[in-house]
Amino acid sequence: MTRSRRLLLAVAGATTARVLLAGARHAPAGLSDPFVRTNHQGRPVSLMAGPVLATVAAVTACAAAPRSALGRGALLVGLAAGALGAYDDIAGARPEQQGDKGLRGHLAAARQGRVSAGLVKIGGLGAAGLLASRSVAAGPLDRLTTGAVIAGTANLVNLFDLRPGRALKVGLFLGLPVLLGRAGAVLAGPMGAAAGLLPDDLRERTMLGDCGANALGGIIGLGLAASTGRAGRAALLGVVVALTVVSEKVSFSAVIERTPLLRELDALGSLSTRSAPRSARCSLAQLLTRSAPRSARCSLAQRPAVAPE
Repeated sequence: MTRSRRLLLAVAGATTARVLLAGARHAPAGLSDPFVRTNHQGRPVSLMAGPVLATVAAVTACAAAPRSALGRGALLVGLAAGALGAYDDIAGARPEQQGDKGLRGHLAAARQGRVSAGLVKIGGLGAAGLLASRSVAAGPLDRLTTGAVIAGTANLVNLFDLRPGRALKVGLFLGLPVLLGRAGAVLAGPMGAAAGLLPDDLRERTMLGDCGANALGGIIGLGLAASTGRAGRAALLGVVVALTVVSEKVSFSAVIERTPLLRELDALGSLSTRSAPRSARCSLAQLLTRSAPRSARCSLAQRPAVAPE
């Protein structure tokens, strides 16, 4: 597929996602109420962007895949990860499951004889990734590695869905370079859909939830796996596992807040940045220019404190 066709597919993905999200805003209260959450600023936001992204990403990835097997794998991963994430969004919000966060929380629940919604999702993502790996890998070990990359990337993107636009920015950062490679057609539509939903996420009207973040991450994981060979997939798995283990001990939000460039990219376009006084704003140019006067440099004091995760 040529670059121009990939661009058209991205535009189609963005347009379709915007249209479906606009329609989801008018959904009956009984359908939309379970998908309303309070974000870190205490504002009510809709999780309906999640099902929209999962659907558009899965369908466009399937339609544009250079091989039918890869298309079926993308459709499976997108829809399965989206459904499992939606289950976790709803069931995981129950009072008895509020403390089941992170891998340690899910394992602790299992030791108490409870099966948390998150543990169900982890098992389902692993199964979906393993089935989809057949479209990319050959041999039991390579398929196991690829399945773990797909499931692990689905989980990894979801770990960043804690601030406005963050998970979508991470997804675009991971997926856009793949567009130029041999598996780029698979991610053209999903990347367009992610970009199309970014403005509402940044304005704190919507958030992806597990449904959207898991679906986006799973399809990106499949695209990454398809764009490299056996050794590359093993390296990808090492990175995904390392970041997942680190996330159990270290707050990504705290790391981002302590790193000026990451902090600025994270806040770029967000509602809190646009509403801040001009004197309190800083720019990428200031962050990247070492020769800037000390008074023009950004500091942690110019940013609101990180809300707890």
